[in-house]
Amino acid sequence: MALRSFVLQLLVTLLTVRAVTVYNQEPIAHVQTLSAQSVAATASGTSAAPLASHTGYKAYDPMTLTPPELPDPRPATQFNVQLQNSASNVQGLSIFQSGAFFGFSIETSVINQVLGKNSSHIQVPFLNLISLVAQRAGRFHIRIGGNTQETARYVDSTPDGRMIEKQGVDPNNPTATPALVYTIEMFYLLANISSLVNVKWYLGIPLNDTSDLRLEIAEYGQAIIGDNLIGLQVGNEPDLYQRHAKRPDGYNAQSYFDEFGQVIKAMESNPKINRVNYLIGPSIAHADWTPDQVWETNFVPAYSQYLSAVTVENYPSDNCAAIYAGVGTLKVPQNEYYKYLSHDAPNSGKAMIQKFLSSSAYVQTQGKPFMMFETNTASCGGLPGISNSFGAGLWALDYGLQMAYSNFSHALLHIGGQDVYYNPCTPPPTGQSTFHEWTIGPIMYSILAVSEALGSSNQSQVIDLFANGDNPYTPGYAIYERGTLARVALFNYMTDQTGLSDYTASISVGGSVLNQPNGTPTSVKVKYLRAKSVADHFNITWAGQTFGGIFESDGRLKGEEVIETITCDSTNNTCQIKVPAPGFALVFLTDAALQESSPKPPVTFATTAQTRTINTATVDTEVLATSNGHSGRSRQKGSTSKGSSSDAMGISSVVPSLTVLMSLLGGVLVLVKAFSR
Repeated sequence: MALRSFVLQLLVTLLTVRAVTVYNQEPIAHVQTLSAQSVAATASGTSAAPLASHTGYKAYDPMTLTPPELPDPRPATQFNVQLQNSASNVQGLSIFQSGAFFGFSIETSVINQVLGKNSSHIQVPFLNLISLVAQRAGRFHIRIGGNTQETARYVDSTPDGRMIEKQGVDPNNPTATPALVYTIEMFYLLANISSLVNVKWYLGIPLNDTSDLRLEIAEYGQAIIGDNLIGLQVGNEPDLYQRHAKRPDGYNAQSYFDEFGQVIKAMESNPKINRVNYLIGPSIAHADWTPDQVWETNFVPAYSQYLSAVTVENYPSDNCAAIYAGVGTLKVPQNEYYKYLSHDAPNSGKAMIQKFLSSSAYVQTQGKPFMMFETNTASCGGLPGISNSFGAGLWALDYGLQMAYSNFSHALLHIGGQDVYYNPCTPPPTGQSTFHEWTIGPIMYSILAVSEALGSSNQSQVIDLFANGDNPYTPGYAIYERGTLARVALFNYMTDQTGLSDYTASISVGGSVLNQPNGTPTSVKVKYLRAKSVADHFNITWAGQTFGGIFESDGRLKGEEVIETITCDSTNNTCQIKVPAPGFALVFLTDAALQESSPKPPVTFATTAQTRTINTATVDTEVLATSNGHSGRSRQKGSTSKGSSSDAMGISSVVPSLTVLMSLLGGVLVLVKAFSR
């Protein structure tokens, strides 16, 4: 009876508890406190809450912004797009591109959340998501790395048998990024994923201590992942090493050049490593060095035989001041929103890559692919109401096609844990995985749309159409495949439910196609990416299908696919394509182009395995802690990304979620029942 009384008393305590203390993790419920943060209802009628109202994980923040006002004057709502059918008649086309242009950059510390607990328990929703892209693009590229790769090290086993674990913080490390240990299970996990879906991997060699290079990542990567390991990154944002006290004063591009050479020598002298010709660098953030300073060291030609790709990393903005007190200027998301919502806005892809265009051209002369190795809407986890909105989906889609047009070969969108806004996909918190599904962000739709726009032939070429008089609210691209016009991509950044800002593009094709002298087909097929407002988080559809809302996705598209057939005007030789405000239209000019981008039936995965069979009150602090994509541009301490810092190992007081309390309650009720018998 005494035990029963104790348990009942514990029940009462749980129901009245107001806070718990969690050690060794970043706060899971960071609240931004900004004056004038209350934002009005969006054009779709969704009420917008004050920024400080959400006290849960950032990935599920419902804060909704107000779309920017319509431009004055508005763009023309009827304009012509005259195209040539043959690529040989078009000047300025990109290099050949792959539908696998977009991939994921996944922070090493969260791979057990995103990929799977271990090689036997792979996340099925993740498999379904990447399968959707791989079926359209032929393959999918994933980088495992980021801030935590620099201190990661291999161990034969961990005390509790986990695949990865975070260790204590190095007091001499101003980034406060906890050291990460991993076991051989990580490599088998990646290999098993590739056995199910055609995934190619990039891994990172730690460069925090060149006197003790840890090359197990290359040894086991080659032995277990094999040919599906296509790149080893040497150093993550080395232009920030000095600022973050990872190197002494005077560390510069030449210093990195020398260290890259050290890694090559160490790998060549290691009998367990049989390949050294797929290294990746310099992966700078364009922060304290420029790419030109690296090229001046003769980096690319000197290491050409070892380089599989030349890489950079960049974010257009940051949200660091909201996380780290006294660092930079606090950004008001509503005031930042317009910077993402046009083709040439300050944070647009077009504006962002201007500083890399000369590097892209230079790397082409060296015969190497040029990659954006890590990017997303904003570092330090993204911006609430922006990074998780449909507007960010349009931004990423435009950004991807603009990079393809500018001769980048691939771009990897970063994924962190639950405490970031910008994830393309987010698994539920560990304690909720038995009853909640995944949450899919707007950027995942962008990845799908880009893969369909470029196709799986690896012979697509892209050109910016400078459509509608180069109006920034109505940009467009043409995609040529195997030398022939295949698809047209049209954007509308405006939000206007009246329909008055919808536009119609009249597409005409010169040259001969389908035995028609004028070249304009008799009909075209169109897929639409739609939402009612750029501010919407969910209620997004791609060709009529959706991933659903918060905690609603198993990684498969839901609903019936809707592909619209537009009959063209044979008299005027035009195809009238209407694009809603907001929205995106992908126009397929041939049935072959459509079939290539619309695989049927889709490959999906199922499982009968469960990592937990009952609800539990256990909260894995290693899984919950994040240090992902923090790349702020003005801080003097931070993660390995620009100017960032992490207080992930500090002591934080957080309010337990209802889910955790209910799980605790369930467990106690079981005890009560057991001891009442």
